[in-house]
Amino acid sequence: MNLSLHYAIEQFLLRKAELCDAQDWDAYVELFDPDSLFHLPQWESEHRYVEDPDQGLSYIYYQDRSGLEDRVFRLRTGKSAASTPHPRTLHQISNLRVRELDDGQFEARVAWHTLYARQGRQGSFFGHCTYLLRQDGEGFRIRRKHVLLLNDTIDSVLDFYHL
Repeated sequence: MNLSLHYAIEQFLLRKAELCDAQDWDAYVELFDPDSLFHLPQWESEHRYVEDPDQGLSYIYYQDRSGLEDRVFRLRTGKSAASTPHPRTLHQISNLRVRELDDGQFEARVAWHTLYARQGRQGSFFGHCTYLLRQDGEGFRIRRKHVLLLNDTIDSVLDFYHL
């Protein structure tokens, strides 16, 4: 893989993080294909997580972008008591590894850490994330986002904007 393509994917993922921190939900949601999958599985044991969302529990499982759009709608209307007021977040990604797949799409794996502050409380979530990306003109679109939350003892609200 050439370095300019790796750099372009890195910039795309950094922009996604920036849009989420800025709470620019329209631009954030547009990064996802309409039929994109978003999965944050629960852990079954210390080292095994749910791989099939139809066979186990998930913290978040959207079969397509409409699940994310619905969540954004509830945030905007203020009908999400758990997310009101909305926290301030800072998303960080590192350890980017990219590989081109046989079908021309890209798999991008990152380590991530999100710091948040809400109503005088602070915390963080961290883990690994694997994206399936397709090129879209000069940019990319997310086909799948699979998140592994490593600190899964959750003492706060957990939502898509934490990941």
